[in-house]
Amino acid sequence: MKKSKGPVLIDLETDADGTSRKATSETPATAPPVPEVIEVPTGRAMGTVTRLATRRPSVLGRWFWRLLGAIISFGLSLWTWDYLSGLFARNTYLGYGAIVLLGLFLLVCLGIMMREAAAFARLRKLDELKKTAQTALATADLTRARKVTDRLILLYAERDELKWGRDKLTEQRNDQFDADGLLGLTETHLLAPLDGAARLEIEAAARRVATVTAIVPLAFADVVAALTSNLSMIRRIAEIYGGRSGILGNWRLTRTVITHLVATGAVAVGDDLIGTIAGGGVLSKLSRRFGEGMINGALTARVGVAAMEVCRPLPFGQLKRPSVTSIIQRAFTGLFGSTRN
Repeated sequence: MKKSKGPVLIDLETDADGTSRKATSETPATAPPVPEVIEVPTGRAMGTVTRLATRRPSVLGRWFWRLLGAIISFGLSLWTWDYLSGLFARNTYLGYGAIVLLGLFLLVCLGIMMREAAAFARLRKLDELKKTAQTALATADLTRARKVTDRLILLYAERDELKWGRDKLTEQRNDQFDADGLLGLTETHLLAPLDGAARLEIEAAARRVATVTAIVPLAFADVVAALTSNLSMIRRIAEIYGGRSGILGNWRLTRTVITHLVATGAVAVGDDLIGTIAGGGVLSKLSRRFGEGMINGALTARVGVAAMEVCRPLPFGQLKRPSVTSIIQRAFTGLFGSTRN
């Protein structure tokens, strides 16, 4: 049988059995639409910050850094000794001048250490006040509640913005005959203005994190922005409530706040309507970057509310804890358009 050398033609209008397919063929107009695939934002930056803040180093890791610090300290000590010996051998006055500079440097280091110790003491004072207030409320101890009120008035004695509240509290405190009423009055007159200032800090940090995540396309820029903004926000909240912290104290406070979030299960994106508000906007559907920005901003707001709970010298009672939903609604208003569906 001789094979044809020409092209092979296949009739697409008929099936293998020869039946026509014209009646059942689809055109672009009648074809079903392609399903829309929407990549849901996950808040990668804040998830990374959470893991960094809560991750505990292993035993090998801790010994690695300890030994590395010991080696560096030993090497610096030998280098300093050789350097000073060389200066004294060259010129006595040069050696004494180097000793004076080294002494001043050590004094500055001592001042930094004392400042860090004072920062830890301030944070412990706030924590002790809260524990005492919680005990007074649980046992209905009026005497202990009065001690808490006295310590809070002394703590905020230099705050001019709380002068009116201190005066009103001094006038009305003798009319309260139970611990709950006295601490509620103290909370209303002294902590309400501080809560408002802390809320403004949270809103500003949430906007900042959301904006950087949405606009800056650089890799890990959102992680750096989220980490620095959250550290700054937590430090400012601590300062507002009278617990100004140093570098080490701020990092420890951040770990405490993030651990509190993880322990209460408030890191997930899905409860109290954050997923609806942050992920339901029009821009978050059009751009994954905008969606990520809104999720990271919402989680920053959660960290801020947790920081308020940790740094506040009294537990929320007469005044309600700020709603994360209302905070992110106010923070995102006009930023990426409406946050409502």
